[in-house]
Amino acid sequence: MAYLKYFNEDRISLARGLMRNADFEHKFGAVPTMSINTTGTVWDVNDTLYPWTALATANNVQIATVGAGDNLKEITIVGLDNDYNEQTETLVANSSSAVTSTNTYRRVFRAFVGNGGTTNVANINITNGGSTTIARITAELGQTLMSIYTVPAGYTAYLMQGTASAQAGADATGFMFVRYFGQQSFRVGHTFEVDGAGGQYFYPFATPIPIPEKSDIDVRITTRSNNGRYTAAFCMILIENDGDGLR
Repeated sequence: MAYLKYFNEDRISLARGLMRNADFEHKFGAVPTMSINTTGTVWDVNDTLYPWTALATANNVQIATVGAGDNLKEITIVGLDNDYNEQTETLVANSSSAVTSTNTYRRVFRAFVGNGGTTNVANINITNGGSTTIARITAELGQTLMSIYTVPAGYTAYLMQGTASAQAGADATGFMFVRYFGQQSFRVGHTFEVDGAGGQYFYPFATPIPIPEKSDIDVRITTRSNNGRYTAAFCMILIENDGDGLR
């Protein structure tokens, strides 16, 4: 508990890297257009639950062939290896063929455009060995918008707050699903209502919610009377399981 008292008093120190064995994570996502009466994950692919089964085992990932406007742009992939340790890799997109990673990934939860001129002019898809799309950088955004996350090995994530919004006229129920490591299925850890007329949903947790290492988080939306664009974000503090938290 001394950890969290210190974090609440001086979060700038955490952001500056002045705490040993601790880190933070801000995950944010958006789904471009969710159809009426549909359930899907809040990420860059419409009307689709995130394909967790495609990452049941570690595998090389590929950046699908891109258009001429995105040729030779550097794409950085952020995820977890087979042992759930975080890893980052930068690949150069190619307009002639798909590009395969050197590393293998058990999870991928972020990708972004680095060097190579302007941001991406078209969608850039990242697939699991050329088959299932596991991440997408939507055209002109330069980064994935994925409201999913997996807690790295050796850490506990403390969920601090969550927020969501809906396009004007849109209306939905939201769910934060968690699959605790060692369990086969997801279960609801938090739920909320969101609609464009009501404005942004915001919930700071009075007591941070601990989520153990290697657990998966998936924020989903179930639309009702109207479709539209939806966003969701959540903030976490990560603490090493055997650390003391202070430098």
